Amino acid sequence: MQVKGIKRGKTIELLQDIDLPDGVEITVEVKTVPILSLSERLNRLRSIFGAWQNQPQLDEIFSEIDKERHNYQGRKMIDFD
Repeated sequence: MQVKGIKRGKTIELLQDIDLPDGVEITVEVKTVPILSLSERLNRLRSIFGAWQNQPQLDEIFSEIDKERHNYQGRKMIDFD
C-alpha cells in the first residue's frame, strides 16, 4: 500500500484514509517528492496542450455531453396510489 502524506514536526499527516485500526504498529518508508519550479510546471502543461487536437470524434463527443447536461428530465414524483 502506498499513501501520500505531509510531515508536520514529528507527525506525518496522511492525505487519504487507510483501513487500519488506531494503535496498530506500521513501518513507514519515506521518499521525498521533488517540488517543481514554476517553469518546470509550465513546461509540463505545455507538453499536454493540444493533445486532443487530432481527435475527429471530439466535437461529436462534447455535443453529446452538452445535450445530456441540458436535457431536463423533470423531478421524479412519488406515486401515492
